[in-house]
Amino acid sequence: MCMRKYFNRSVLWTVWCMAVLQGAHAQTKVLRGYVRDAHSGERIPFASMQFKRSGNGRLSDANGNFQFRFENSWPKDTLAITYVGFQDYFIVFNDSLLQKEKQDTLQLIVALERGKYSTEVVVSKKVDFGLLLWRKIVKRKPYNDRYRFSNFSYELYNKLELDINRINKDRLDKNKLLKPFNFILNNVDSSEDHPFLPIFLTETISDYYYQRNPLKRREVIKGSKTVGLDNESVSRLLGGMDQNVDFYQNFIPVFDKRFVSPISDNGDAYYHYKIVDTEYVNQRRFIHMIFTPKRKGESVFEGDCWVHDTSFAIQKMNLRLDASANLNYVEQLSLIQEFQLINDSTWFLDKDKFVINLTPFKNRAGFIGRKTTRYKNIVINDSSVVLALDNNRKLEEVLFAPGARDQPDSFWEKSRHEGLTRNERSIYQMIDTLIRMPEFHTYTNVINFLATGYLDIGKFQIGPWFNWIYANELQGLRLRFDLGTNRYFSKKIILHGYAAYGFGDQRWHGQADALYLFKKNPRLSLFAMYRQDLDYGQQYYDEITSDNIFSLAVRKSGVPIKFLNLEQQKLELFKEWHSGFSVTLTGDRKIYDPVLNLPPKEIYLGTSGEPLNTFEMSVNFRFAYLEKFFETTFYRTSLGSDYPIIDVKYTQALPGILNSSYKYSKIFVSLSDYTKIPPLGSIYYNVFGGKTFGTSLPFPMLNVVPGNETFYYNQYAFSLMNKYQYLTDRYFGVNFEHNVGNGLFRFIPFTRKLKFRQFWTAKFLWGDLSPANFSYNNGSPDYSFLSLDGKGYLELGTGIDNIFKFFRIDFIWRVSPQGVPVSAAQKFGVFGSLRISL
Repeated sequence: MCMRKYFNRSVLWTVWCMAVLQGAHAQTKVLRGYVRDAHSGERIPFASMQFKRSGNGRLSDANGNFQFRFENSWPKDTLAITYVGFQDYFIVFNDSLLQKEKQDTLQLIVALERGKYSTEVVVSKKVDFGLLLWRKIVKRKPYNDRYRFSNFSYELYNKLELDINRINKDRLDKNKLLKPFNFILNNVDSSEDHPFLPIFLTETISDYYYQRNPLKRREVIKGSKTVGLDNESVSRLLGGMDQNVDFYQNFIPVFDKRFVSPISDNGDAYYHYKIVDTEYVNQRRFIHMIFTPKRKGESVFEGDCWVHDTSFAIQKMNLRLDASANLNYVEQLSLIQEFQLINDSTWFLDKDKFVINLTPFKNRAGFIGRKTTRYKNIVINDSSVVLALDNNRKLEEVLFAPGARDQPDSFWEKSRHEGLTRNERSIYQMIDTLIRMPEFHTYTNVINFLATGYLDIGKFQIGPWFNWIYANELQGLRLRFDLGTNRYFSKKIILHGYAAYGFGDQRWHGQADALYLFKKNPRLSLFAMYRQDLDYGQQYYDEITSDNIFSLAVRKSGVPIKFLNLEQQKLELFKEWHSGFSVTLTGDRKIYDPVLNLPPKEIYLGTSGEPLNTFEMSVNFRFAYLEKFFETTFYRTSLGSDYPIIDVKYTQALPGILNSSYKYSKIFVSLSDYTKIPPLGSIYYNVFGGKTFGTSLPFPMLNVVPGNETFYYNQYAFSLMNKYQYLTDRYFGVNFEHNVGNGLFRFIPFTRKLKFRQFWTAKFLWGDLSPANFSYNNGSPDYSFLSLDGKGYLELGTGIDNIFKFFRIDFIWRVSPQGVPVSAAQKFGVFGSLRISL
């Protein structure tokens, strides 16, 4: 009986306690969440959070998390969240919010928008503690920069996402052209102020090795995943070799420009510094410092950093693009780096994030790019790094491990440094569905055809369309059609040809060529070509070709087009080595026939073979150390090199082969480079020279100085000189261009807002022509060539770049030679060109 009574009392006591605890729990309200940067998505540590009426407040923790508990009910109050460099954020706990949120726990994600520095950085004290801290950081840079180590290695994980923002889902849903792709709109993320659609994702996992002296770098890509884009060169460029950003350096690369780092050796000339807070994390003291530009329009950032008090190493750096920076289409840009302590004294990079909003048209749909890099398995000053680098065939090398581009999903689930978000997972599913849709390939081909001029039809390709229709005074209306194979036909050989008919001269013209790739990296190829068409003289990469439909609109008036018919057979073998050294062996037969506005073929009669028929053998040596390329299946575009590029070419003409008439030899040497000189912009220069050994040579076998007969600016030609105006058999020249950036324009509010850019150019040529070659080419009463006679030809120019973000105007003056009668049009000219740059 006693035992039963005791047991009943115990049960009642337990039930009563549980009821009381349950009731207490039901009366407790919990507010939790985290604070993040609205642009980059990064968590904001130690943000101040305070209720205005009650005064109750706290800071978010080191990871941006926060939590409040309230007894009985939610407060009727306003929560203010503030953080230096960001706009204040307020949450009003009113009846409408509380009725909507009747649960006991409220989860919040607070996204702070950047802004609001104003007068916070004005220094009014006698001792500028922000400047003192900056000096200590700079002094300790040699001891904190990771590149101080003799060598290091790590496993690197790169993730790049591309989104379309400001999506109007309702409008797109009604677009009939996009109706087959309406399922994509299910992926639109509306959790932010401007809804966005994730469209592209690529991931790379690699082992990276670095050695300081001699400088060696090596990256072995273990996994590369890109759905819908099968391009090996893109995977290489998105790895760790070309994505390194070091805030301890004086300048930080942002696209093609160099911005001054806030911890540059002379950063005090560009930034204001201020200490705003200190916090302890894991018993270590960190100082919070902000920095803002001293002047508008310079290539600088605004932002903040957390600095370890003892070592003065950066623990976290947040850089944001200043609104007045001279970058096109960039609405917002964030660069973030976090460092981890890998031993008692060494802070090493742990996370690297880059976020950019690109908006071609204001308040319209644009793009968001998000790149995240994580670092694991860090090894410092170890012999294993040296052993790995000993396998390099050149000082810097990026390799793919076997099967790297075909890794299964299980590899990625195991190897990712961080999991994919819901948006990121949906991208892979969406793109996989898209590439299976015939409509998607149709739309892609049409867009590509309009943009590039080429259209794939099965295993064949037609284009470019802008060469199909043309007209000139010799051929009248000219129609042309191109047909070639593509990568679906073969990945080793590409065939191409075109046929053109002139209704004025009633003649057919055409070309047939083939390229065979024995090996892609390093490159070994064989090219063969037969051509019978007009030769328009020198053509360069960024020049509007003379048979282009658009060239008619920009030709100089009163300058007759020179027409030279050319029959050509060419065989070319190209061999490249990993060092950047390459050799091109060429056999080239050419038969020229001047047909209009050039000396006629008859004045060159009397040779042992056919007049104007030459057969040349040439060898070209080129050295481009660590040159980078964007490659497609067969062709590639150079992205330049950090070092000068050297070209040496020797040509020997042999008479008697295929009825050729001439014997001569040529030597040509060129040194070119494109280099950054921050903060003064960039410089391009090309120093070249050559000599032709031989007499009584027709003008096509000599050096014809490149002229420009259009108002479209050509970087490689002399703007105030006509084509075929000057001949040389000895020459030396310099082509120089200095792009200053916004330069003087940054001091004028109007031009600073328009983001005008400043440049100046100089083109110089010294040349001479032997008396024998001069007299041999001036026997026609209808046309005569000029010689510089050992004098220098000089053009100087300046102008305005980035007009409306894509137009450039050049003002060109001819300075020398003096005393030579020329028209007013050849003394001064205004030229335009189009270019898209950030």
